[in-house]
Amino acid sequence: MKNRHSYDYGVIGNCAYTAHIHTDTNISWMCWPRFDSSFIFGGMLDEEKGGEFSIKPIEGIKHSSQSYIENTNILITEIKAADGVFRVTDFAPRFLQYDRFYKPLMLFRKIELVEGNPKIIVKCNPKGDYGETTPDTSFGSNHLRFLGLESNVRLTTNISLSYLLNQENFVLNETKYLVLTWGPPLEAGLKETAEIFLTKTMTYWRNWVKSSRFGNFFQREGIRSALILKIHQYEDTGAIIAATTTSLPESPGSTRNWDYRFCWMRDTFYTLNAFNTIGHFDELESYFHYILNTTIEEEDRYQPLYGITGKKLLEEIEIPLRGYEDNQPVRVGNDAYTHIQNDVYGQVLISLLPLYSDRRIIFSERFDASELIFKTLKMIERTFDEKDAGLWEFRNLAQYHCYTYLFHWAGSCAGIQIARVLENEKIGELAIKLKKRSEGMISRCFVKAKKGYAQAVGVDRMDASTLQLIMMNYLPHNSDIAKDHLIALEKELHAGNGLFYRYKHTDDFGEPETTFLICAFWYVEALACVGRLDDAIKYFENLVSYSNHVGLLSEDVKAEDGSMWGNFPQAYSHVGLLNAASRISRKLDQPDFLIDN
Repeated sequence: MKNRHSYDYGVIGNCAYTAHIHTDTNISWMCWPRFDSSFIFGGMLDEEKGGEFSIKPIEGIKHSSQSYIENTNILITEIKAADGVFRVTDFAPRFLQYDRFYKPLMLFRKIELVEGNPKIIVKCNPKGDYGETTPDTSFGSNHLRFLGLESNVRLTTNISLSYLLNQENFVLNETKYLVLTWGPPLEAGLKETAEIFLTKTMTYWRNWVKSSRFGNFFQREGIRSALILKIHQYEDTGAIIAATTTSLPESPGSTRNWDYRFCWMRDTFYTLNAFNTIGHFDELESYFHYILNTTIEEEDRYQPLYGITGKKLLEEIEIPLRGYEDNQPVRVGNDAYTHIQNDVYGQVLISLLPLYSDRRIIFSERFDASELIFKTLKMIERTFDEKDAGLWEFRNLAQYHCYTYLFHWAGSCAGIQIARVLENEKIGELAIKLKKRSEGMISRCFVKAKKGYAQAVGVDRMDASTLQLIMMNYLPHNSDIAKDHLIALEKELHAGNGLFYRYKHTDDFGEPETTFLICAFWYVEALACVGRLDDAIKYFENLVSYSNHVGLLSEDVKAEDGSMWGNFPQAYSHVGLLNAASRISRKLDQPDFLIDN
């Protein structure tokens, strides 16, 4: 893929924060103390105002390589210069301690000599308030203090503080350690703590992978997707974010630059489904507490998204930053919280279904959420006849979206199953009624001339979201209508090589220029569902090639050259990979599992 744009970053995290580390070692994006806080390093959006935390050779980089320690979220960057080679190991500590997960706001960097006598320079220039605040720096005993940020920030190291403060180069002749802390500083021995934390963090991630269930089909890629998805959950509250970045453009110059550091109900449903696929329930249990706390006072409707602490007001503002490769605006907040997106109710219900339907959870340990279930079904009933913005969040287009009614249907099916477990007739009767009404609305989206289901009632344009009609078993997999519907979508939206457009009509910002990776993986799943397994495998193999050098996926791909665009890494895309690989693996190994509705 010639002249392909890619995101040359590895990402680390511990379910409290994440950091994007460029192949040149610079930490180009890191928000503290939370996912939705200002960056402390934000060179990705503005090299001048974004600060820097880099470890570079004075002689210049001749070659760099980056990889994860296998089955972990620990990243290694190796730098080759004219005078030698060195290796940087970056990690965010995470391990079990005193029956709880220890996930401090600490960033560890270990610098090792590989060969030669390289001269290096270490720069640590944190920023606050999205680049508007530059802290004062002062000496401590074995650390630098950065004063003027929201909390105490300290860099503890065995590198000469004078070299750091004055940004002078030095010869690397022994292993060096750096730990940046927010709030409580590191008080224990630096080297000993770094090595112990590194070993414990490695053990944690490898045990987490061992306790997961992966098929044999593209297992390595599935493991990487699961690991990156895990660090998208803000464990303190249970919220799961769509992406850890803001304002990376969906295509250059498009102004489709959005802040994704929030919890969308829709995205969370897909992420939890992926975790369920690999046999993990902790994430769902944490999310249940988040959703209960967030929606307890909501009576009329749910927002499509909330802040990671349940915050409702997510005012979208533009901030004075240069933007990624000069793409503006740079946005903080997301006005989609004001949208009417009624598919959200079904997604809440389906997300909670495993707590009631999975026999691995003992009944006495199940959560009693009957009031939440009934209230959510009532919201479907109350909003049933509303036009909405749909899952693509159209800002100036309201319709009766097929996708919305599919999730009314699916949420009602979940409600029926939950009602059986709870022996709750009131929930069951309402769910049955809503299921039938939803089927009626979906049927109105069928376009005879195309032998497929359109984006919404009264239009004939196709939409990739209706692939879900097949994947969610609304259309029987072996039926002619499922096969015909898939062909109708292919004719209008398949960009070749498995890449898929969300839609092709003009929206608020023009016609979409890039394909959407989650849609491509939905397409692969749909192919597998209808029995076109060879096509599914061929296209899946191509789609994984659109990842970056460490296997991470963006939101969008430009069909012409395979360029990565959109926020990165995108949870949606990794969910798509994980679920598509699982679907193909099941097809190769055993019969498919159908939802009981």
